[in-house]
Amino acid sequence: MLCAMSGRPPTVNPHEVPVSGVDAHLPPHPPHWLQAQALRDHFSRVPLAPPERTGDGGIFAQRPPRRAAVLVPLVMRDGGLTVLLTRRTEHLRDHAGQISFPGGAVEAGDADAWATALRESAEEIGLAREFVEPLGLLPLYATVTAYQVTPCVCLLRQGFELRLDAGEVAEAFEVPLAFLMNPAQHQHHRMRMLGIEREFLSMPWHAEGREYFIWGATAAMLRNLYHQLAQGRGQIASSPQIT
Repeated sequence: MLCAMSGRPPTVNPHEVPVSGVDAHLPPHPPHWLQAQALRDHFSRVPLAPPERTGDGGIFAQRPPRRAAVLVPLVMRDGGLTVLLTRRTEHLRDHAGQISFPGGAVEAGDADAWATALRESAEEIGLAREFVEPLGLLPLYATVTAYQVTPCVCLLRQGFELRLDAGEVAEAFEVPLAFLMNPAQHQHHRMRMLGIEREFLSMPWHAEGREYFIWGATAAMLRNLYHQLAQGRGQIASSPQIT
């Protein structure tokens, strides 16, 4: 699990930052792009594009960048692919209650980003790697806390069981991939922090009377997935960001 260290940025309540725009002018990805075989084909033949959203690059951190990796698990459900996400426990010192992908910092024994993402996913949510089918990587995302994060996109076949680390993960839940790949659900927020203007995305998901406020790095990496899946299929305009 990614945690900020000393020099972490000031705490922000994203719900209090007004929405400055919504990307309803951009097209949602059609259902046939979001099928398992279509994703296999895309990641096997389409080169990795530069990210639409690069991140803040540790502008508030007082330490050198550190490498990290997260797993972006796309669950193969009968009704379509879903994205498996986690909610951090409320008592944690850093990023309490935030929505995230399973993952964390690279350790010395990790062979590559996949090794990190799979190890961390096993530790955090008990995900067995035999259910994981790697698809490909997304570009590095530089978090405000100075992590250089590699997202590892995979398919997750049904039958897996999760065992959450209660000290870090409050719950795991799934969001339809089609919802997250629809820019009409992508909200922009602008604010000033310590004299620096920042922008972040949110993708609020409502289920069973609750809101899961997906924002920050998690939302940005999902937006980079949207951007990558548009490659090789004609021009799709993107929205400017503040870096």
